[in-house]
Amino acid sequence: MAIESPLSRRWTVGALLTVTFVTGMVDAVSYLALGHVFVANMTGNVVLLGFSVNPASGLSAVASVGAVAGFVGGASLGGRMGKVLDHRPARWLSLAFAAESALIAVTAILGGVGAVAYTGDQRLLLIVVLAAACGLQNSTVRRMGEPDLTTTVLTMTLTGLGADHRWAGGTGSKPHRRLGSIGAMLGGAAFGAWLLTITTAGVLGLAAAVIAVVAAVFGLAPRRSGLVPRTQPIA
Repeated sequence: MAIESPLSRRWTVGALLTVTFVTGMVDAVSYLALGHVFVANMTGNVVLLGFSVNPASGLSAVASVGAVAGFVGGASLGGRMGKVLDHRPARWLSLAFAAESALIAVTAILGGVGAVAYTGDQRLLLIVVLAAACGLQNSTVRRMGEPDLTTTVLTMTLTGLGADHRWAGGTGSKPHRRLGSIGAMLGGAAFGAWLLTITTAGVLGLAAAVIAVVAAVFGLAPRRSGLVPRTQPIA
């Protein structure tokens, strides 16, 4: 069963689009500043891992494996939190996003004060922690049962946009949500890439702050029973 959001549908969609925007920012940091590795887009990361067998690629297999391991660990934590707190959706979602915010904030602080370098072997710590934050996020959103707003991957969103189009014989449902998700990811990636020309720690710090606001919004939501029957499969 899905866990019903304590917010209205409009607020829930807005919150998840905001999280999607932040995902684009974080992946901009990981790919452009941490050595061509994704911390949110695991499909791309697995492909990069395969590419790394070519010595001329300049890609790090260790970084990709670290990102995958961190992501799976974070997803496991998110799944456990959802299981324990599924009867209190507002508390669950606020704690999950607060934990994600804290993890991203840790990387912003470590990198910002120079305790951990963005290059060399030290960057692996930042990659693993950021990937854990994204895994926690993805696991949480997955349990919410919003297949068109997965916040970290757009493959099925793009598939649905084409396959469900009226020309293709579909119902043409949810195009605005899907386009919004694509736009949020693109916008976050572009904004993150631009802000990287000024500051790296600042991008991560801003990302952590935005997710903290999302956590607060869910935490202040009215209490309601969490479990509801799922009408659509988890993407």
